[in-house]
Amino acid sequence: MPSFAPVVWRNRRLFILDQTLLPHLRQEIELTSAEAVWDAIRRLQVRGAPAIGVCAAFGVIVGIRGQRPGTAEAFRKDAQEVCRYLATSRPTAVNLFYALDRMQACLNRASDSDMEALYALLEKEAQNIFDEDVRMCRAIGQHGAALIHDGMGILTHCNAGGLATSGFGTALAPLYIAAEEGMRFRVYADETRPLLQGARLTAWELTEEKMDVTLLCDNMAPSLMAAGKVDLVIVGADRIAANGDTANKIGTYGVALSAKYHSIPFYVAAPVSTFDQKTPQGSAIPIEERDADEVRLHGGTLLAPEGVKVYNPAFDVTPASLISGFITDRGIVRPPYPEGIQGLFISQP
Repeated sequence: MPSFAPVVWRNRRLFILDQTLLPHLRQEIELTSAEAVWDAIRRLQVRGAPAIGVCAAFGVIVGIRGQRPGTAEAFRKDAQEVCRYLATSRPTAVNLFYALDRMQACLNRASDSDMEALYALLEKEAQNIFDEDVRMCRAIGQHGAALIHDGMGILTHCNAGGLATSGFGTALAPLYIAAEEGMRFRVYADETRPLLQGARLTAWELTEEKMDVTLLCDNMAPSLMAAGKVDLVIVGADRIAANGDTANKIGTYGVALSAKYHSIPFYVAAPVSTFDQKTPQGSAIPIEERDADEVRLHGGTLLAPEGVKVYNPAFDVTPASLISGFITDRGIVRPPYPEGIQGLFISQP
Protein backbone atom coordinates (compact mmCIF):
# COMPACT_ATOMS: atom_id res chain seq x y z
CA MET A 1 0.00 0.00 0.00
CA PRO A 2 1.18 3.57 -0.64
CA SER A 3 2.47 5.39 2.41
CA PHE A 4 -0.26 8.07 2.32
CA ALA A 5 -4.06 8.15 2.52
CA PRO A 6 -6.17 10.75 0.69
CA VAL A 7 -9.31 10.10 2.80
CA VAL A 8 -9.30 9.04 6.46
CA TRP A 9 -12.24 8.38 8.79
CA ARG A 10 -10.84 8.50 12.31
CA ASN A 11 -12.80 8.61 15.58
CA ARG A 12 -15.93 9.48 13.57
CA ARG A 13 -14.21 12.50 12.04
CA LEU A 14 -13.37 13.02 8.36
CA PHE A 15 -9.86 14.02 7.27
CA ILE A 16 -8.31 14.43 3.83
CA LEU A 17 -4.81 14.95 2.53
CA ASP A 18 -5.04 18.39 0.90
CA GLN A 19 -3.84 17.62 -2.63
CA THR A 20 -3.77 21.27 -3.68
CA LEU A 21 -0.70 21.69 -1.44
CA LEU A 22 1.30 18.81 -2.92
CA PRO A 23 4.17 18.33 -3.61
CA HIS A 24 5.36 21.20 -1.42
CA LEU A 25 3.37 20.42 1.73
CA ARG A 26 1.87 17.19 3.02
CA GLN A 27 -1.00 18.39 5.22
CA GLU A 28 -4.07 16.64 6.55
CA ILE A 29 -7.18 18.76 7.12
CA GLU A 30 -10.50 17.98 8.80
CA LEU A 31 -13.82 18.44 7.01
CA THR A 32 -16.45 19.37 9.58
CA SER A 33 -19.53 20.23 7.48
CA ALA A 34 -21.31 19.33 4.27
CA GLU A 35 -20.16 22.68 2.87
CA ALA A 36 -16.53 21.85 3.66
CA VAL A 37 -16.86 18.45 1.96
CA TRP A 38 -18.51 20.03 -1.11
CA ASP A 39 -15.79 22.67 -1.30
CA ALA A 40 -12.98 20.12 -0.90
CA ILE A 41 -14.37 18.07 -3.79
CA ARG A 42 -15.01 21.11 -5.97
CA ARG A 43 -11.58 22.65 -5.29
CA LEU A 44 -9.80 19.31 -5.89
CA GLN A 45 -8.43 19.11 -2.36
CA VAL A 46 -9.69 15.56 -2.70
CA ARG A 47 -9.87 14.25 -6.28
CA GLY A 48 -9.91 11.09 -8.34
CA ALA A 49 -13.25 9.39 -8.97
CA PRO A 50 -12.98 6.62 -6.32
CA ALA A 51 -11.63 8.96 -3.62
CA ILE A 52 -14.38 11.49 -4.34
CA GLY A 53 -16.97 8.75 -3.82
CA VAL A 54 -15.42 7.63 -0.53
CA CYS A 55 -15.14 11.21 0.73
CA ALA A 56 -18.76 11.94 -0.20
CA ALA A 57 -19.98 8.79 1.58
CA PHE A 58 -18.39 9.86 4.87
CA GLY A 59 -19.40 13.43 4.05
CA VAL A 60 -23.06 12.43 4.29
CA ILE A 61 -22.52 11.56 7.96
CA VAL A 62 -20.62 14.79 8.58
CA GLY A 63 -23.40 16.77 6.90
CA ILE A 64 -26.21 15.18 8.88
CA ARG A 65 -24.38 15.80 12.13
CA GLY A 66 -24.09 19.45 11.17
CA GLN A 67 -27.87 19.65 10.77
CA ARG A 68 -28.43 18.16 14.25
CA PRO A 69 -31.75 16.44 13.48
CA GLY A 70 -34.02 15.94 16.48
CA THR A 71 -36.07 13.02 15.17
CA ALA A 72 -35.57 9.99 12.92
CA GLU A 73 -37.87 11.63 10.37
CA ALA A 74 -35.72 14.77 10.36
CA PHE A 75 -32.61 12.58 10.11
CA ARG A 76 -33.88 10.94 6.93
CA LYS A 77 -34.89 14.28 5.42
CA ASP A 78 -31.53 15.83 6.25
CA ALA A 79 -29.68 12.84 4.75
CA GLN A 80 -31.58 13.24 1.49
CA GLU A 81 -30.78 16.95 1.38
CA VAL A 82 -27.08 16.37 2.10
CA CYS A 83 -26.88 13.71 -0.65
CA ARG A 84 -28.52 16.05 -3.14
CA TYR A 85 -26.19 18.87 -2.15
CA LEU A 86 -22.97 16.85 -2.38
CA ALA A 87 -24.05 15.51 -5.79
CA THR A 88 -23.76 19.07 -7.17
CA SER A 89 -20.05 19.34 -6.36
CA ARG A 90 -18.72 17.80 -9.60
CA PRO A 91 -20.75 16.42 -12.53
CA THR A 92 -18.49 13.97 -14.38
CA ALA A 93 -17.13 11.37 -11.92
CA VAL A 94 -19.82 8.71 -11.65
CA ASN A 95 -18.35 7.26 -8.41
CA LEU A 96 -19.67 10.34 -6.59
CA PHE A 97 -23.25 9.47 -7.50
CA TYR A 98 -22.68 5.75 -6.96
CA ALA A 99 -21.55 6.36 -3.36
CA LEU A 100 -24.32 8.83 -2.56
CA ASP A 101 -26.94 6.48 -4.02
CA ARG A 102 -25.62 3.69 -1.80
CA MET A 103 -25.79 5.86 1.30
CA GLN A 104 -29.37 6.88 0.50
CA ALA A 105 -30.38 3.28 -0.29
CA CYS A 106 -28.85 2.09 3.00
CA LEU A 107 -30.98 4.58 4.90
CA ASN A 108 -34.10 3.70 2.90
CA ARG A 109 -33.72 0.04 3.91
CA ALA A 110 -33.35 0.87 7.60
CA SER A 111 -36.37 0.57 9.87
CA ASP A 112 -34.64 1.96 12.98
CA SER A 113 -36.07 5.02 14.67
CA ASP A 114 -33.06 5.44 16.97
CA MET A 115 -30.80 8.10 15.48
CA GLU A 116 -27.58 6.66 16.88
CA ALA A 117 -28.45 3.37 15.18
CA LEU A 118 -29.02 5.24 11.91
CA TYR A 119 -25.64 6.96 12.25
CA ALA A 120 -24.03 3.56 12.82
CA LEU A 121 -25.69 2.08 9.72
CA LEU A 122 -24.46 4.92 7.54
CA GLU A 123 -20.99 4.72 9.02
CA LYS A 124 -20.86 1.00 8.27
CA GLU A 125 -21.98 1.57 4.68
CA ALA A 126 -19.37 4.31 4.11
CA GLN A 127 -16.71 2.02 5.57
CA ASN A 128 -17.91 -0.75 3.24
CA ILE A 129 -17.45 1.60 0.26
CA PHE A 130 -13.93 2.42 1.49
CA ASP A 131 -13.00 -1.25 2.07
CA GLU A 132 -14.41 -2.33 -1.28
CA ASP A 133 -12.35 0.35 -3.01
CA VAL A 134 -9.17 -1.00 -1.38
CA ARG A 135 -10.00 -4.53 -2.55
CA MET A 136 -10.93 -3.35 -6.05
CA CYS A 137 -7.68 -1.42 -6.42
CA ARG A 138 -5.61 -4.47 -5.54
CA ALA A 139 -7.64 -6.64 -7.92
CA ILE A 140 -7.15 -4.11 -10.73
CA GLY A 141 -3.45 -4.17 -9.96
CA GLN A 142 -3.25 -7.94 -10.07
CA HIS A 143 -5.09 -8.19 -13.40
CA GLY A 144 -3.16 -5.31 -14.96
CA ALA A 145 0.27 -6.47 -13.78
CA ALA A 146 0.06 -9.30 -16.32
CA LEU A 147 0.43 -6.67 -19.07
CA ILE A 148 3.75 -5.41 -17.69
CA HIS A 149 7.12 -6.94 -18.56
CA ASP A 150 10.72 -6.19 -17.65
CA GLY A 151 12.21 -3.20 -19.42
CA MET A 152 8.93 -1.65 -20.49
CA GLY A 153 8.28 2.06 -20.79
CA ILE A 154 4.80 2.86 -19.45
CA LEU A 155 3.04 6.20 -19.97
CA THR A 156 0.26 7.52 -17.75
CA HIS A 157 -1.74 10.74 -17.78
CA CYS A 158 -3.05 12.75 -14.80
CA ASN A 159 -3.14 10.92 -11.45
CA ALA A 160 -4.97 7.66 -10.95
CA GLY A 161 -2.86 6.31 -8.10
CA GLY A 162 -3.18 5.98 -4.37
CA LEU A 163 -3.99 9.69 -4.12
CA ALA A 164 -7.11 9.15 -6.23
CA THR A 165 -8.46 6.12 -4.35
CA SER A 166 -8.45 4.37 -0.99
CA GLY A 167 -5.74 1.93 -1.97
CA PHE A 168 -3.21 1.32 -4.76
CA GLY A 169 -5.04 3.45 -7.29
CA THR A 170 -6.43 2.33 -10.62
CA ALA A 171 -3.98 3.16 -13.43
CA LEU A 172 -1.00 2.96 -11.07
CA ALA A 173 -2.17 -0.21 -9.29
CA PRO A 174 -0.69 -2.55 -11.95
CA LEU A 175 2.62 -0.70 -11.59
CA TYR A 176 2.68 -1.17 -7.82
CA ILE A 177 1.81 -4.86 -8.09
CA ALA A 178 4.34 -5.46 -10.90
CA ALA A 179 7.02 -3.75 -8.79
CA GLU A 180 6.08 -5.98 -5.83
CA GLU A 181 6.60 -8.96 -8.14
CA GLY A 182 10.10 -7.78 -9.04
CA MET A 183 9.43 -6.28 -12.47
CA ARG A 184 11.69 -3.41 -13.52
CA PHE A 185 10.26 -0.76 -15.84
CA ARG A 186 10.19 2.98 -16.48
CA VAL A 187 7.17 5.19 -15.90
CA TYR A 188 6.57 8.35 -17.92
CA ALA A 189 4.12 10.82 -16.37
CA ASP A 190 2.45 13.57 -18.40
CA GLU A 191 2.38 16.83 -16.44
CA THR A 192 -1.39 17.24 -17.14
CA ARG A 193 -2.13 20.91 -17.71
CA PRO A 194 -3.68 23.11 -16.46
CA LEU A 195 -3.61 21.87 -12.83
CA LEU A 196 -0.54 19.64 -13.23
CA GLN A 197 -1.88 16.54 -11.49
CA GLY A 198 0.75 14.46 -13.26
CA ALA A 199 3.59 16.74 -12.18
CA ARG A 200 2.37 17.57 -8.68
CA LEU A 201 0.76 14.25 -7.76
CA THR A 202 1.79 11.28 -9.93
CA ALA A 203 5.47 12.26 -10.02
CA TRP A 204 5.36 12.92 -6.25
CA GLU A 205 3.55 9.68 -5.48
CA LEU A 206 5.85 7.47 -7.55
CA THR A 207 8.93 9.25 -6.21
CA GLU A 208 7.67 8.63 -2.66
CA GLU A 209 7.35 4.93 -3.54
CA LYS A 210 10.89 4.80 -5.06
CA MET A 211 9.63 4.11 -8.60
CA ASP A 212 11.58 4.98 -11.75
CA VAL A 213 9.53 7.94 -13.03
CA THR A 214 10.24 10.59 -15.66
CA LEU A 215 8.10 13.71 -15.97
CA LEU A 216 7.26 15.20 -19.37
CA CYS A 217 5.14 18.02 -20.75
CA ASP A 218 1.82 16.90 -22.23
CA ASN A 219 2.86 17.84 -25.79
CA MET A 220 5.98 15.65 -25.54
CA ALA A 221 4.12 12.32 -25.34
CA PRO A 222 3.80 11.78 -29.12
CA SER A 223 7.51 12.45 -29.58
CA LEU A 224 8.32 9.96 -26.82
CA MET A 225 6.15 7.36 -28.55
CA ALA A 226 7.79 8.06 -31.92
CA ALA A 227 11.18 7.49 -30.28
CA GLY A 228 10.06 3.99 -29.31
CA LYS A 229 10.25 4.59 -25.58
CA VAL A 230 6.60 3.82 -24.75
CA ASP A 231 5.43 0.20 -24.81
CA LEU A 232 2.16 0.58 -22.90
CA VAL A 233 -0.25 3.34 -21.85
CA ILE A 234 -2.46 2.99 -18.76
CA VAL A 235 -4.85 5.74 -17.68
CA GLY A 236 -7.75 6.00 -15.24
CA ALA A 237 -11.35 7.03 -15.84
CA ASP A 238 -14.04 9.19 -14.28
CA ARG A 239 -16.96 7.67 -16.18
CA ILE A 240 -17.22 4.88 -18.75
CA ALA A 241 -20.30 4.74 -20.96
CA ALA A 242 -22.12 1.51 -21.80
CA ASN A 243 -20.41 1.37 -25.21
CA GLY A 244 -16.91 1.87 -23.76
CA ASP A 245 -16.45 5.57 -24.51
CA THR A 246 -14.43 6.93 -21.58
CA ALA A 247 -14.27 10.31 -19.85
CA ASN A 248 -10.94 10.99 -18.23
CA LYS A 249 -8.76 14.03 -17.51
CA ILE A 250 -8.44 16.46 -20.39
CA GLY A 251 -5.63 15.40 -22.71
CA THR A 252 -6.37 11.68 -22.51
CA TYR A 253 -8.03 11.67 -25.94
CA GLY A 254 -4.87 13.05 -27.55
CA VAL A 255 -2.72 10.44 -25.82
CA ALA A 256 -5.06 7.71 -27.10
CA LEU A 257 -4.90 9.04 -30.67
CA SER A 258 -1.12 9.09 -30.59
CA ALA A 259 -0.95 5.59 -29.08
CA LYS A 260 -3.24 4.29 -31.83
CA TYR A 261 -1.07 5.85 -34.55
CA HIS A 262 2.08 4.32 -33.05
CA SER A 263 0.41 0.89 -32.44
CA ILE A 264 0.92 1.13 -28.67
CA PRO A 265 -1.61 -0.66 -26.42
CA PHE A 266 -3.83 1.85 -24.61
CA TYR A 267 -5.63 0.56 -21.50
CA VAL A 268 -8.10 2.18 -19.12
CA ALA A 269 -8.02 0.99 -15.50
CA ALA A 270 -11.19 1.40 -13.45
CA PRO A 271 -13.42 -0.46 -10.98
CA VAL A 272 -16.87 -1.69 -11.97
CA SER A 273 -18.39 1.29 -10.13
CA THR A 274 -16.95 3.65 -12.79
CA PHE A 275 -18.97 2.00 -15.57
CA ASP A 276 -22.26 3.80 -16.11
CA GLN A 277 -24.82 1.64 -17.88
CA LYS A 278 -27.32 4.51 -17.82
CA THR A 279 -25.08 6.51 -20.16
CA PRO A 280 -25.20 4.88 -23.62
CA GLN A 281 -22.24 6.67 -25.20
CA GLY A 282 -19.61 9.31 -24.58
CA SER A 283 -21.60 12.20 -26.03
CA ALA A 284 -24.06 11.81 -23.14
CA ILE A 285 -21.39 12.21 -20.43
CA PRO A 286 -21.59 15.65 -18.76
CA ILE A 287 -18.23 17.40 -19.01
CA GLU A 288 -17.27 19.80 -16.25
CA GLU A 289 -16.14 23.27 -17.31
CA ARG A 290 -13.79 24.88 -14.81
CA ASP A 291 -12.67 28.39 -13.95
CA ALA A 292 -10.80 30.25 -16.70
CA ASP A 293 -8.14 31.43 -14.25
CA GLU A 294 -6.90 27.84 -13.92
CA VAL A 295 -5.48 28.39 -17.42
CA ARG A 296 -4.71 32.11 -17.23
CA LEU A 297 -2.85 31.89 -13.93
CA HIS A 298 -0.33 29.61 -12.27
CA GLY A 299 0.67 30.09 -8.66
CA GLY A 300 -1.01 33.48 -8.75
CA THR A 301 1.10 34.65 -11.72
CA LEU A 302 -0.72 35.76 -14.87
CA LEU A 303 0.49 33.68 -17.85
CA ALA A 304 -1.80 35.12 -20.53
CA PRO A 305 -3.39 38.44 -21.48
CA GLU A 306 -5.73 39.49 -18.69
CA GLY A 307 -9.33 38.76 -19.58
CA VAL A 308 -8.54 36.59 -22.61
CA LYS A 309 -11.26 34.03 -23.31
CA VAL A 310 -10.45 30.50 -22.11
CA TYR A 311 -11.67 27.00 -22.98
CA ASN A 312 -11.19 24.84 -19.89
CA PRO A 313 -13.03 21.49 -19.83
CA ALA A 314 -11.80 19.27 -17.01
CA PHE A 315 -12.27 16.08 -19.04
CA ASP A 316 -12.43 14.77 -22.57
CA VAL A 317 -13.97 11.59 -23.99
CA THR A 318 -11.85 8.88 -25.59
CA PRO A 319 -13.85 6.77 -28.09
CA ALA A 320 -14.01 3.07 -27.33
CA SER A 321 -12.39 2.33 -30.71
CA LEU A 322 -9.08 3.74 -29.40
CA ILE A 323 -9.06 1.61 -26.23
CA SER A 324 -7.26 -1.76 -26.22
CA GLY A 325 -9.00 -2.96 -23.05
CA PHE A 326 -10.38 -2.08 -19.64
CA ILE A 327 -8.48 -3.34 -16.60
CA THR A 328 -11.18 -3.87 -13.97
CA ASP A 329 -11.42 -5.53 -10.58
CA ARG A 330 -13.20 -8.40 -12.37
CA GLY A 331 -10.63 -8.93 -15.09
CA ILE A 332 -9.64 -7.35 -18.40
CA VAL A 333 -12.50 -6.49 -20.75
CA ARG A 334 -11.71 -6.45 -24.45
CA PRO A 335 -13.80 -5.59 -27.53
CA PRO A 336 -16.66 -5.83 -28.31
CA TYR A 337 -17.28 -3.53 -25.36
CA PRO A 338 -21.07 -3.36 -25.01
CA GLU A 339 -21.20 -7.10 -24.43
CA GLY A 340 -18.08 -7.19 -22.28
CA ILE A 341 -19.22 -4.31 -20.08
CA GLN A 342 -22.66 -5.84 -19.68
CA GLY A 343 -20.96 -9.04 -18.56
CA LEU A 344 -19.32 -7.20 -15.67
CA PHE A 345 -22.72 -6.46 -14.20
CA ILE A 346 -24.21 -9.87 -14.93
CA SER A 347 -21.37 -11.45 -12.91
CA GLN A 348 -21.70 -8.91 -10.11
CA PRO A 349 -23.11 -10.49 -6.93
